[in-house]
Amino acid sequence: MFPPVFQTLKASADVKAIVGTNPPRIYRHGDAPQGVDRPYITWQLISGTPENNLSDAPPADRQTVQVDCWHQTDSGIEVLAEAVRDAIEPTAHCTGTIIDLRETETRLYRVGMQFDFWGR
Repeated sequence: MFPPVFQTLKASADVKAIVGTNPPRIYRHGDAPQGVDRPYITWQLISGTPENNLSDAPPADRQTVQVDCWHQTDSGIEVLAEAVRDAIEPTAHCTGTIIDLRETETRLYRVGMQFDFWGR
């Protein structure tokens, strides 16, 4: 029912080199704990759509996920976003970069991408 976002990201050496390993700073529900070390990644399920048919249960679901990368520096956010995209692309399809900004309150750089996972 839920796509393997955390498992996919934590399996990437490039991602772990940036967000740590014990534990990796990768958080679900689009939210990170207050005061978490930086950089980090948040992700959330945006939608899930079954591939319905008339004769059987859906053989697969398309799950759209938003993955947000957060970093203290402009150059660092580009490296993190590329590592995340490269880690997920063998498993899912990147359908776009939807956020590229600097948060006014935290002063963190943020890049958000959407991915479509297909599976059961």
